[in-house]
Amino acid sequence: MAVEIRVPPLGESLVDAVVGTWLKGEGDEVSRGETIVELETDKVNLDVTATEDGVLSSIAKQEGDVVTVGEVLAMLGGGAANGTAPAEPAAVAEPAGGPPADEKTAAM
Repeated sequence: MAVEIRVPPLGESLVDAVVGTWLKGEGDEVSRGETIVELETDKVNLDVTATEDGVLSSIAKQEGDVVTVGEVLAMLGGGAANGTAPAEPAAVAEPAGGPPADEKTAAM
C-alpha cells in the first residue's frame, strides 16, 4: 500500500517552504522516523521523516520547489523493507507426467 509523504505543519505564521536536500532517492529503503528530505523556510529548517518502513517509490517535488502545508512530497511504497508480499505468488512446480505419488502408492 502506498503512503503519501506530505508537507507537515510549518508553524503558526508559515504556509510555504522550499524543498531543500533529498537525503533519500527513488528506490531507496527507508525506516520509520528516518529523515528523507529537508524543508527550508524564512524562519526555520525542518526534516521530514518517513511515517513507516518502506521504499521511496516516487518523488513529487524537486529541490528548490516551493511547497505548501499538506502538499504531497513523495510516495512511500511497500517492498521488502516492510514485509509486504509480492503482487503475484511464485508459480508452483508440478511433477512432469504421471499421477501424483500418493495415487501410485494406493494402486499397489
